[in-house]
Amino acid sequence: MKNWMLMLAFTVVAASCTNEKKTVTEMNPFYEKYSTPFAVPPFDKILNKHYLPAFKEGIARHNDEIETIVSNGAAPDFANTIVALDKSGELLGRVSYVFFNVKEANTNDSIDQIAEVVAPLLSQHTDEIYLNEKLFSKVKIVETQKDKLNLNREQSRLLEEIYKRFVRGGANLASDKKDEFKKINAELSLLELKFGNNMLAETNNFKMVIDKKEDLAGLPESVLAAAADEAKVARLEGKWVFTLQKPSWIPFLTYSENRALREKLYKAMYNRSNNNNEFDNKNVINKIVNLRIQKANLLGFGSWAAYVLDDCMAKNPKNVYDLIGKVWEPGLKRAKEEAKDIQSMIDRDGGKFKLASWDWWYYSEKVRKEKYDLDEEQIRPYFELTNVREGAFAVANKLYGLTFTELRNMPLYHPECQTFEVKDKDGSVIGILYMDFFPRASKKGGAWMNNYRDQFHYEGEADVRPVVSITCNFSKPSGDKPALLSFDEVETLFHEFGHGLHGLLSQCHYKTISGTSVSRDFVELPSQVMEHWAVEPEVLKMYAKHYKTGEVIPQVLVDKIIRAGKFNQGFITTEFLAAAILDMDYSTITKVGDLDIEKFEAASMAKAGLIPEIIPRYRSTYFNHVFPGGYSSGYYSYIWAAVLDADAFEAFLEKGNIFDQEVATSFRKNVLERGGTEEAMKLYVNFRGKTPGIEPLLKKRGLN
Repeated sequence: MKNWMLMLAFTVVAASCTNEKKTVTEMNPFYEKYSTPFAVPPFDKILNKHYLPAFKEGIARHNDEIETIVSNGAAPDFANTIVALDKSGELLGRVSYVFFNVKEANTNDSIDQIAEVVAPLLSQHTDEIYLNEKLFSKVKIVETQKDKLNLNREQSRLLEEIYKRFVRGGANLASDKKDEFKKINAELSLLELKFGNNMLAETNNFKMVIDKKEDLAGLPESVLAAAADEAKVARLEGKWVFTLQKPSWIPFLTYSENRALREKLYKAMYNRSNNNNEFDNKNVINKIVNLRIQKANLLGFGSWAAYVLDDCMAKNPKNVYDLIGKVWEPGLKRAKEEAKDIQSMIDRDGGKFKLASWDWWYYSEKVRKEKYDLDEEQIRPYFELTNVREGAFAVANKLYGLTFTELRNMPLYHPECQTFEVKDKDGSVIGILYMDFFPRASKKGGAWMNNYRDQFHYEGEADVRPVVSITCNFSKPSGDKPALLSFDEVETLFHEFGHGLHGLLSQCHYKTISGTSVSRDFVELPSQVMEHWAVEPEVLKMYAKHYKTGEVIPQVLVDKIIRAGKFNQGFITTEFLAAAILDMDYSTITKVGDLDIEKFEAASMAKAGLIPEIIPRYRSTYFNHVFPGGYSSGYYSYIWAAVLDADAFEAFLEKGNIFDQEVATSFRKNVLERGGTEEAMKLYVNFRGKTPGIEPLLKKRGLN
């Protein structure tokens, strides 16, 4: 997932500014440009006490820069208004990137408290910029003259994007509506923060402690070792602890023979923040949904989805529902067939119960083993984390000529981080890559990519290269074993690495439209297309090596992986699309009202026809993508981009070479380097020569 936290918290782009004048005297590592290697953040010098003063000073300096633009007596033009806005806010950008990224990856009580203070400050600051009538009048003057300014395409896109951000930020609202708009934004900023904090607390608060060996039947040694390690951390030595982190609960559900414990753990997972306690999110969701409707209405849109999608490839809710429907029908049909197969196995085994959602992982794994003679534990020893990481690096080298060199003694926000210098084939520095792989109580769940510095290259100035971070929650090393990944985790690493390449390879002039600053239903293309290489036999033999012997994965296992590639796709597709439907159903509500969250979710799934054996991948109260995250009205983006990525990889297959240099160069030049300098579909057509069709996606998933 590409992280949109910073875009929400600080939507006016913070870029380069030559004004380094300090208005404060206290030493603070944010107040000057970083003197670290490659100008990365000086994490070793940044203390929690530095954040709030830096935010306040950053806002003050940014206000001064905005006032300079407003008070400029010269006629507004592209340079003194649009480029000046793109360059403004350097200090605020520095502290925002570090603070919000660290909050997600390594938070603590102090950081959470600072966030509660900072969120409304940033919301107010952003509103004051977008609702600044004098500033907007200058932007509007430049926008009305755009046809006479002889701008190139990238400059035109920058002007379009900045003008659009002002309009979508309320600049055209009547004066009496602007205060209401600001109040809504301030409330939303705090509610979205609260949702995420509640979910993290609920995730950390649950532990399933097992002290009887008979309750561990079916669990592989690797799972037992990880659970024993968790118990040691919890000072429960001699016992086994399972948590709501994916590397813990998914293996338990996959292998545990104890159905009652599977049910207990699964229900704890899907009831997070739905327990009528201080961390319950139902009321938070109700308030967020209503405030979003009010905000959309103020801006002239009938629903939150209509407002959000107006700025995406999909353009409107109908197009989203239409695409979902095209994949939902064959996906649900296949899921029902899979459910029958599982029920048959349960009956054959004398189970005497009806398949429930907490049974799916366990029995689908048994079906896979029966049908394909393949189980996760057979292949996990070949997916040692370092080897998988090097495999992703090797793919980038063969496609684009990139090299990755680990850097030692770099400042880190957590000791588990790794840092790499990324160079192009000519030896020039592309950027710096941070990688942070393992779950911890201070880290939110999931996997994401973000930036500590964006790429930009103003005319006549040095090319500023990006600092990119990939954060995951993978299976940890346990006992004498290194980190051995599931194949789902392998694909996640390749996925986030694809986002990383999108940020690293950017070759844009303006920060507002560089790197991953593209529409949400396009941003997942570079990440999802990378997943295709992870499972290619040629690539598997490059990185899938047994952690003990170094033996390359045998062809017989590769064949099994390929044959099983379409297995369980009904479930995978349906649980995802169910969540996308739930998101859209919340986002297309047109009237403010008091929602009963549980009833709304149940009605949404009943209308879609979701079978009871499957629940949405994310239920409402822990739907972190949608309520605190930047994917509201946008969770569909993964399936929208899946149409693009399947079609894009088909371009390589048509050449008969998954590393075809002509296709790779075209994808790099027309997609990865271009950021948001063109409309997304134009970028895609420039690469592919045509618009995408849905057939490659259905073929890939075996749903055609």
